[in-house]
Amino acid sequence: MFKVFVLEADTAIPKILPQVVKNVEILEGNGGPGTIKKTSFAEGREVKYVKTQIDATDKDNFTHCYSAIGGDPWMDALEKVSYEIKMVSSSDGGSIIKTTTKYYPKENGEINEDQIKIGAEKALALFKAVEAYLLANPDAYN
Repeated sequence: MFKVFVLEADTAIPKILPQVVKNVEILEGNGGPGTIKKTSFAEGREVKYVKTQIDATDKDNFTHCYSAIGGDPWMDALEKVSYEIKMVSSSDGGSIIKTTTKYYPKENGEINEDQIKIGAEKALALFKAVEAYLLANPDAYN
């Protein structure tokens, strides 16, 4: 899962979910911390794109931290949204994904609780769709 969601996400996610993600391009950097990416969403989606910055990736501990820094219209009220994703082994041989999200509102910005809930639901749907793909295609990303 870590390989698909983090290490190869720029090519894997658009391939697995082309109806959601059109492409991911690096705007600045070499793929490590400080790299800025633009994720463009498929035609007809509510959000056209989001810009993210990689904060840290720890391959040994299966942890990835990044921040959304622009794009989505509701980002107008926020400086950024920071995400930490940690993958751990489960007792059944699978993976458990733990996420932490922190919102940083602009000086007069307000955090929209409905948008937070919608974002969490979309993230869960993304994880489940990729999981289903990997279960159906176990050799796809070995």
